[in-house]
Amino acid sequence: MRMKQRIIPAIMSGGAGTRLWPLSTDAQPKQFHALAGTRSLFAETVARVSGETDAISFAPPIVLCNSSHKQWIDAHLAEIGASASAIVYEPVARNTAAAAAVAAALGAEIDAEALVLLLPADHSIADREGFLAAIARAAPIARERIVTFGIEPNRPETGYGYIKSGATLSEGVFAIDSFREKPQREIAERYLAEGGHSWNAGMFFFHPRTMLEEFAANADIRDRALAALAAARRNGVEIYLDAEHFARARSLPLDIAVMEHTRKGAVAPCAIGWADIGAWDEIWRLAAKDELGNAIHGDVVAVGSSNNLLRGEGVKVCVSGVNDLIVIATQKTVIVIPRERAQDVKQLRERALK
Repeated sequence: MRMKQRIIPAIMSGGAGTRLWPLSTDAQPKQFHALAGTRSLFAETVARVSGETDAISFAPPIVLCNSSHKQWIDAHLAEIGASASAIVYEPVARNTAAAAAVAAALGAEIDAEALVLLLPADHSIADREGFLAAIARAAPIARERIVTFGIEPNRPETGYGYIKSGATLSEGVFAIDSFREKPQREIAERYLAEGGHSWNAGMFFFHPRTMLEEFAANADIRDRALAALAAARRNGVEIYLDAEHFARARSLPLDIAVMEHTRKGAVAPCAIGWADIGAWDEIWRLAAKDELGNAIHGDVVAVGSSNNLLRGEGVKVCVSGVNDLIVIATQKTVIVIPRERAQDVKQLRERALK
């Protein structure tokens, strides 16, 4: 009888979600809000990688988060009846490379034979079964390589980086030919027409030993992150990284620190209904809409208006004769912007909070 592959999910929950202000705040960032369903993005992510299938078995997750978000982590784990293998509190934000090093070391500590699945807490995946099938396909390759899950593009998206697939390693898994920066539209259209390119979703699957070895080009990040873990204060599953050591780790994404240097990279393209919940226009695109194309949440009255995102958080929102807007109202702040300028929210937030 074939043994199931044990997998330790490592959920990175350190994002600030500045483009989803004013709902997403430093105190309660976007991953702790229900933006793509009835549960928070964090709770959905944990639930997605729980339980087992015929081929894989998930251990309780490692959670990597901001030390100020303890109440949300505890509450949202309790909401879905989940426990954690470890909850790692980062004293300062240091991007995904340092988080990956800590996750790899803890994964080896928890189960030296298990694989680690490193995931952001703020993604939406509509097809869970498809994602689990992709994980099972990639597991044999992930024992020797660092696999990233590429998203098969369905439009010429300019907001994501791309991965070009190289030689076939196994069914549905390829060596990485190259990483491509966020393209201009005409280049994105060419990628879509050519095929063999997938969106870089920032999800990684690996054996801890491989990940730690492949930090060679940026070993200082790994070493300082591991020093912070070695000097951490532990209280049951709670791990408080040492602030002095962790602050000295350079802040780099895993793509730059490891994936662009390693010869052990692989990509598993998949079509799983993935979305990076990063801005209000993406919320509108994913949401159910009324007959006029309005996506409505909360207490909203809309008259003669179409293709708007209208959201009231404890505040009544009333609009008439407007189209293609984003209107978000909380008890402290209201924003009104054209949907096509959703990226302006970050700048609005910076000016409003000066």
